[in-house]
Amino acid sequence: MRRRWWRLLILAVVAGAPIAWYLASPLFLNRVVEEAPVGGAGELARGAFVDADSFHKGSGTALIVQDGAQRVLRFEDFQVTNGPDLYVYLAKHPQPRSRQEVAQGYVSLGKLKGNIGPQNYAIPGDVDLTRYRSVVIYCQPFHVVFSTATLEEAR
Repeated sequence: MRRRWWRLLILAVVAGAPIAWYLASPLFLNRVVEEAPVGGAGELARGAFVDADSFHKGSGTALIVQDGAQRVLRFEDFQVTNGPDLYVYLAKHPQPRSRQEVAQGYVSLGKLKGNIGPQNYAIPGDVDLTRYRSVVIYCQPFHVVFSTATLEEAR
């Protein structure tokens, strides 16, 4: 009987270790990105990233720029708490703090490239920017908002 418990314990550790690493490693590992700005682009909107709560923190600037027909979401001086499977969303809610507020309407621009540094995300041509009022860094597996930036039109 005792031997069986040891086997079960070893099996649990072997099976659980990769899962624990996947979930916990982003908390102490950073991924730095250094993408160049889009050349000759005019600014359409901007917003400042803010913390979602005392644990999920973000800072920097979100800019929507346009160069000809190409529209790009750019992060500058960007930093956010790292996490598993973080995505970049444009959201309809101006300051979403919950899963329900994000679910009111969003478009995904893809996985977050890194939790530190300037980076660019192409905005599809069929996205009506007048309908989206914020940028959200969102953890898909746990449905948690990490940081948001409320967008305001450039003057």
